[in-house]
Amino acid sequence: MKVHYLQHVPFENAANIALWAKQRGHTLTVTRFHEDEPLPDIAEIDLLAVMGGPMNVYQHQEYAWLTREKAFLERAIGASVPTIGVCLGAQLLANVLGAKVARNPYVEIGWHAVRLTRDASRSALFGALPHEFTAFHWHGDTFDLPAGAAHLAASDACVHQAFEYGARILGLQFHLEYSTGSIEAMLAQCGDELSDAPFVQTPDQIRAGYTHVPATYHLLATLLDRLVGSP
Repeated sequence: MKVHYLQHVPFENAANIALWAKQRGHTLTVTRFHEDEPLPDIAEIDLLAVMGGPMNVYQHQEYAWLTREKAFLERAIGASVPTIGVCLGAQLLANVLGAKVARNPYVEIGWHAVRLTRDASRSALFGALPHEFTAFHWHGDTFDLPAGAAHLAASDACVHQAFEYGARILGLQFHLEYSTGSIEAMLAQCGDELSDAPFVQTPDQIRAGYTHVPATYHLLATLLDRLVGSP
């Protein structure tokens, strides 16, 4: 199986999606938009992952590749390629599906509880997840739900934490894919975003939550296995 991921900045790569792919024996390839790399043939992709990044989905002048990426995502959705978008990736998927992306009422950074909605229990993807779990967050924007999408999860700081569209498209505002190395990279590159705010943790609080990483990887693996139809 070929897994392809879209990367927007050097410090947000596939992280534990790469670990999952390696453990399952899948091939992993990448398009790094920040290095102007080419996109693959959609017909060759069995799973597409759209990673995070500090930019906004509407910053086309600053990041000209956004237009190219959105067109690619439209084609991938039209071709029914199983796709997972994380943080910025989820916002891009929502936007391509016609939904608005805007500032969230709160910046949410750190380890916070995510609770599933009633619709999640009926989801083929989310049905096996616990009703509540702790996940890592680092975002200031949020997405509206695309028309026809199922609302799967929420947190105290952000109503729209996950959506499913057509059982093949999954958008996650939170990060199940982050490793401890991923979070350290975020602290190094984006640490200036940590402020004294209700849903923003300190570096010490964030590092104290590294014990959650094995559990979040298990949740990630469960979702990816279901997304590609593995038992």
